[in-house]
Amino acid sequence: MILKTIAKTITIASIGAIVLIGNSFIASDSESFGNNFTAPEDHPSSFHITNFYSEHEEFKAIEKQVDRFMKREQMIGASVAIARNGKLVYAKGFGYADKENEIPVEPYHLFRIASVSKLVTAVGIFKLIEEGALSLDSKVFGPDGILNDSIYLNYRDKKVEEITVLNLLNHSGGWTTRWGDPMFMPGVIARKMHKDLPIGSQDIIRFVLSKRLHFRPGTMSYYSNFGFMVLGEVIKKVSGMPYEEYIKTHVLYPQGIFDMKIGGSYLKDRYEFEVKYYEPEVTYYVDDFSGSGKKVLRTYGGNDMRTLGAAGGWIASSTDLLKLMLAIDDMPSVKDMLSEEDIQKMVTPVSPGMSPLGWRRVNRYGWFRTGTLAGTSALMVRKPDGISYTVLFNTGNWKGPRLSSDIFRMMEKGIRGIDEWPDYDLFELDKVWASRKHRPEVIF
Repeated sequence: MILKTIAKTITIASIGAIVLIGNSFIASDSESFGNNFTAPEDHPSSFHITNFYSEHEEFKAIEKQVDRFMKREQMIGASVAIARNGKLVYAKGFGYADKENEIPVEPYHLFRIASVSKLVTAVGIFKLIEEGALSLDSKVFGPDGILNDSIYLNYRDKKVEEITVLNLLNHSGGWTTRWGDPMFMPGVIARKMHKDLPIGSQDIIRFVLSKRLHFRPGTMSYYSNFGFMVLGEVIKKVSGMPYEEYIKTHVLYPQGIFDMKIGGSYLKDRYEFEVKYYEPEVTYYVDDFSGSGKKVLRTYGGNDMRTLGAAGGWIASSTDLLKLMLAIDDMPSVKDMLSEEDIQKMVTPVSPGMSPLGWRRVNRYGWFRTGTLAGTSALMVRKPDGISYTVLFNTGNWKGPRLSSDIFRMMEKGIRGIDEWPDYDLFELDKVWASRKHRPEVIF
């Protein structure tokens, strides 16, 4: 009875929203927006999805687990979105988006998603592949490579000419973190390159190319943030557009996702509806990446979010991330943005021991994409039984990447406690807004 009441409420709300907007509904996947589309900016596209629609007894098992987890791990805020057979059935915020001002988290709040950004980048690469602009076998460096600009031709190890787009996607480009992760050592790179801080992606690439590879490309996988930053440069070069704008225009906007963007590095750069980020109670200060000489929290000033970009710089709501995942899940419920063949390439390692493409892990329990950075943790899961979910936190934790396993166990316990799933789709509220297409000006 309760579920029927909820469904009726949502139906009425949807109809009311359509009347207020005054536009006929257009499915978000029915048209391409092209390069001249300007997304609406007066409020998030997911603004209609609030905690109100998921405050029901049916979900108490999940909320019990999340509340316990947050208390145990000392998390300030969280956002959870769950889909079943392509329908958004649950979207709820927990704790605070801004603890100091006691602003509770809503499903439309934006969080840093850290390395979940790599999945976004991988989708962008496959869009370019399907457009015929490149292939997995395309060479990246050298005179015949995509990044054949003169500044990248003075490399030390000739084997860099063997690196392909595939090698970057599955972390087999030839780099390890034996001497540190180049994405998180701006001071060292600036000194070696005789440059002032802050440094940019070109400086990091030139620095890495001045060193020998740690292994031959394609022979093993070793997780590389640097490799995905390079993929961002590949997208920029091949598309002729800034990386962020290509992803927005060709990957996100056609799915009705208008709020995702590359985040800022400082508290003053915080976007509207973006949460605040918090460190563990016992933490330490680091050098400001910009070279100001100040000691700062890693969360605000310790990392250059814009340079991380394609490897870890995006911010998103849990509902928009879920929408993106449903568009690349190879399930019949929602039309995918990529071909079945390419989706399977993303989740099928080229050989045992090699990483999937964009995803972090694929096994019998599902497809997983994790993200961990100072002040945030993120998890995306696509399960074979039709359940998919995203979980975002705005608090750091000393467990680092291991926290993702704990988040997965928490969610699985909560999901097992659901006796009856609702049949409505909260995305219907979101699609009403997403169908408003404005073309007041040309972006480029």
